[in-house]
Amino acid sequence: MFRSTAVAPRGVTMGTGRGSLASRVADLLNQVAGDDDGRVTPSGYETARLVVLAPWLAGHGARVNFLLRCQRRDGGWGGPDAYGLVPTLAAVCALLTEVRRVTGRGEHRRLARAAVHGVDALYRWLRAADRLRLPDTVGAPLIAPALLAEVRDLVRRGRQDPFLADLPAGADELAPPRGADADLLLWVRTQLAERALPQRWWPCLDVLGPAAVASPSVQPRQGAVACSPAATAAWLGGGSGDPHARAYLKHVQARGGGPVPSVTPLSHLEAAWVLNVLAVGGFRPPVPPRLLRRLEEALGPAGAAAAPGLPADCRHTAGVLSALMRHGRLHSPEPLLEFRSAGGFADQPGSDEASVSGNAHALECVALYLTHRPAAASRFAAAAQLAAGWLRDHQHPDGYWRDRHHASPYYAVTLAVRALLLHDAAGHRPAIDRALAWLRGTQRGDGSWGRWEGTVEETAYAVQTLARAARHRDTARAVARGCHFLATAPADRATVPLWHGKDLFAPLAVVEAARLAALHLGVAGVHVPAQRPAPTSGTAQPPPVAGRDPTDGTPLPPAAGRDPA
Repeated sequence: MFRSTAVAPRGVTMGTGRGSLASRVADLLNQVAGDDDGRVTPSGYETARLVVLAPWLAGHGARVNFLLRCQRRDGGWGGPDAYGLVPTLAAVCALLTEVRRVTGRGEHRRLARAAVHGVDALYRWLRAADRLRLPDTVGAPLIAPALLAEVRDLVRRGRQDPFLADLPAGADELAPPRGADADLLLWVRTQLAERALPQRWWPCLDVLGPAAVASPSVQPRQGAVACSPAATAAWLGGGSGDPHARAYLKHVQARGGGPVPSVTPLSHLEAAWVLNVLAVGGFRPPVPPRLLRRLEEALGPAGAAAAPGLPADCRHTAGVLSALMRHGRLHSPEPLLEFRSAGGFADQPGSDEASVSGNAHALECVALYLTHRPAAASRFAAAAQLAAGWLRDHQHPDGYWRDRHHASPYYAVTLAVRALLLHDAAGHRPAIDRALAWLRGTQRGDGSWGRWEGTVEETAYAVQTLARAARHRDTARAVARGCHFLATAPADRATVPLWHGKDLFAPLAVVEAARLAALHLGVAGVHVPAQRPAPTSGTAQPPPVAGRDPTDGTPLPPAAGRDPA
């Protein structure tokens, strides 16, 4: 799968002693406090769209080389399974566009070869009888048909190029993937033309055509449109224009040496998630006051967003409130009540879209508040019950959850179990025990956990959850093996993109905080020796064979007690 070429967080192979962990936590907090952008892996999608939309921007050659370097052996880009569709469409558009620009014969041949290989991958995926369904990444239903139309047009025009002679026949007539919505694309473009584009679609400005340039219905924040370099480039429209947007793009590309992240800045999400994860892991370090001020400034009447310039939503409102409460700054969860729906908490007010992370964060926030203000139960206890009921109702029979904002079920499981434990209702224990059984049954042979491969992030979530919640006799051994993996994992296992942007990304400080918290819980709660797993009998077993998620056909580890065959 695609791995970021960004520098991994420090301490990939680290001791698990108390002093060592505490010093790394202090370093991490100072780093987060001193960086208003946040550390995010580079995005194949956003980088490819800048190749098309902003060839004038410094770092253009580095962005083209990044795409060539990150192409997979099968011709695609991005994550496994359907997660490769959108970034591959974007990269193919970029390379076919760049082929028409270059004059050097060697560079022309190099770009054309990669472009043909990418089109071959799209052809295989989209001509298959069981075409992959688009995942729930940002804007995918309208981005996919828009980019597919670009690919078709570029393929038709490219057939006259001798270096593109191997483009597969029929590549200019490919059907859209399942989940693509051409009607939605038409509606969004109509809204943009009528100067009434809803904010939720601003990140997709890069596929909406010439009407995006300087659209009055879009308001950049500190030069950025929806924290998206590609959307900002589409709104800017060229090398001249708004100086703040130009400055934003120059800063972002310089920070990454050409390639750019999918979402930047990510200041509120990074700060809140890091503080929450460390607190759950048992750390109580001094927090830089600047970090807490940043979160208090993120709160408004409508709640909080992942970063300035993005709309407030349920999970970030709850996450910011929880982080502040855990560090001595109590704010009422009143803004969360605007996200209530008939069955749970919606991601946006009045929306029918809900998520595990939204309901888990809402439950956690309200439960935390009620521990400080039990007299407020008459106002908020029903909201907690609503979120808890939604989580129980949406648990898969095998014991895991899936979140529409993250590719891994291990992320969803740790959030749901964490919230249900904090709510502390007797009726939650069966759901928690099913989740813990699933975790125990999906650990890999090297001690890690992961949807596609063992990763630092997913292993950290599993270790945290088992160390805090499990009562099974095999828990200590599983946690010990997980801690050993976390303490010795190679750098590329800490930068695997799993979070949903327009393609997958990894917030590096959040991943590092999760690892530190898991190691602290493992050492403190289960008493594992530093950097050494518990003894095992026999030879190491291979990772479990992945099953298929019934919701979208993508792989999942097998449930506990089930034969992987």
